[in-house]
Amino acid sequence: MMSAERGAAPNTLASYRRDLDDYARFLAGRGDGFERAGVEAVRDYLIDLDLRGFAATSAARRLSAMRQFHRFLVSEGVRADDPTGIIEGPRKPARLPSVLSEDEVTRLIERAQEEAQGQGSAAAHLRALRLHALVEMLYATGLRVSELVSLKAAVMRKDQRMFTVRGKGGHERIVPLTDKARDAVAAYLKARAGSGTADSPWLFASFGDSGHLTRQAFARDLKDLAARAGIPPAKISPHVVRHAFASHLLQNGADLRVVQQLLGHADISTTQIYTHVLKERLRALVSEHHPLAHETK
Repeated sequence: MMSAERGAAPNTLASYRRDLDDYARFLAGRGDGFERAGVEAVRDYLIDLDLRGFAATSAARRLSAMRQFHRFLVSEGVRADDPTGIIEGPRKPARLPSVLSEDEVTRLIERAQEEAQGQGSAAAHLRALRLHALVEMLYATGLRVSELVSLKAAVMRKDQRMFTVRGKGGHERIVPLTDKARDAVAAYLKARAGSGTADSPWLFASFGDSGHLTRQAFARDLKDLAARAGIPPAKISPHVVRHAFASHLLQNGADLRVVQQLLGHADISTTQIYTHVLKERLRALVSEHHPLAHETK
């Protein structure tokens, strides 16, 4: 159902499978099963997660998977009730996303560009061009890392300033592309034309099983690049650059709804975590434009 009806990504399906397998093992250990588990069993499982040292965020994700599964069992007529219905989930601490400053992003991109123009073997030069293209694309589009590394080469075969990407749940959205990102990708593809991956259908091709660069490999390369740019590697990841994309757009006047669409968030509440970057801008906006802001007593 998650795959066929909701279009869940392979990583999402794997995560649900792990969560439900663990839940099933717990129930089996007490002689229970999905069809018979009651409210107490669900509560005891959450207690067990806590005793095993699970963070509130991880336990909340497990409970979410359990809720959806039990609702599915009810909808399919496997059981008449949902034992998770009255369970209150673990409280997740409010956490703001890590954000790189505009200066840090500039240093990161400039370092990637410098290395892409450097000397070395053909293979090393191609890897440097690919990394520069990846970083430019990531900051220009705010794509999820899984969306970025699995882009098809066809999206860049036309001189276009926008392309379509299929995100979570199979939802498509239009993504604009900056001139700098297009130029970086064009330089990479030109160099790739004479390599062993010239005919690959993937934009960021590799010789691995998937045929394209993996999320893990890009994350590793990005941290190495950050270190060479004088940025602490622990501070950076592809997701952090995605956060920077959204935060910097808002800081410079973008509308929250527009950012929601660019990020591919189904719900505006997911995007609202970025409103922490708007406080000073909103305060200045009210101070400058409100008719009573400068009224003297």
